Amino acid sequence: MSEIINRVEKSGLIQIDLADYYTHGKRAILDIKPWLFEELILKEKDFRTYVKNHDWNQYRDQFVSIVCSADVIIPSWAYLLIAIELESVAKKIVFGNTEVLETILFEEYFNQFDFSQYQDQILIVKGCGHLPIPQQAYIHFMTKAKPYAKSIMFGEPCSAVPLFKRPKK
Repeated sequence: MSEIINRVEKSGLIQIDLADYYTHGKRAILDIKPWLFEELILKEKDFRTYVKNHDWNQYRDQFVSIVCSADVIIPSWAYLLIAIELESVAKKIVFGNTEVLETILFEEYFNQFDFSQYQDQILIVKGCGHLPIPQQAYIHFMTKAKPYAKSIMFGEPCSAVPLFKRPKK
């Protein structure tokens, strides 16, 4: 019997799975739609009462997305009022859906990541997995890795799509 050789390992490819850079922790969505009069109008006095009486501790140490699922105009101060309350309990507060939250968390991570470790390396970025990784996270990773990498591909080693190859000097 012949020995099984891992050609991917011997090729020098560095496989990148963005799931390895996922910020773990509980996520919460705070939808203010129920706090609106008939789910259509923000009445300041009523809204402030909801904010004052809301149990903010339920968001302790969580990553919170603030949204309004109703198609209405909400004044900016309303979201800021909520953020003031969340600031003392939540790990992170964003305005927008969970994709916005995930994008911001990845960008924060990649902005402090040392991409120089990929100097002159051949990278293959895994494209699917079990965690919610927004498209913007892939874009941010690529733009940060490109100045260092020799080449970047996307997918699996058996069927990778070439994205970038540094021109030979």
